[in-house]
Amino acid sequence: MIYRCNIEKDGDKFVVDFPDMPNVLTFGFSHEHALEMAKEALEGCLEADISQGNAIPAPIYKDGYPISVASHIILSLRLRELRGEQSQTDIAKRLGLSYQSYQRLENPRKANPTVKTLEKIASVYGRELSISL
Repeated sequence: MIYRCNIEKDGDKFVVDFPDMPNVLTFGFSHEHALEMAKEALEGCLEADISQGNAIPAPIYKDGYPISVASHIILSLRLRELRGEQSQTDIAKRLGLSYQSYQRLENPRKANPTVKTLEKIASVYGRELSISL
């Protein structure tokens, strides 16, 4: 998942904004620093929004600089999308996990599933696990 940002020089700073994520705004003291801060700000905002259950806008903006989102954040987001209106308890039961274990999978700050767990999740949703490196 990649969001794109704009970077504009403003005096001695480089200001970063994300058209797809209007609540993310940061800056850096150099262009390279601005890109580093962009990733940190984007991922921090996504983690907070996912944890609070806020809707996450899809990345559709095509210009600007690409910022890749960390895999653990993407996993948490995708699990919530797949679960839809089903409860975490129901999915945990189907996976043979405790509610707390499943809840951690949807928390981008705590998610760290094994490949076996990812295979179980794919199976429960009738999907095939696809890993690209």
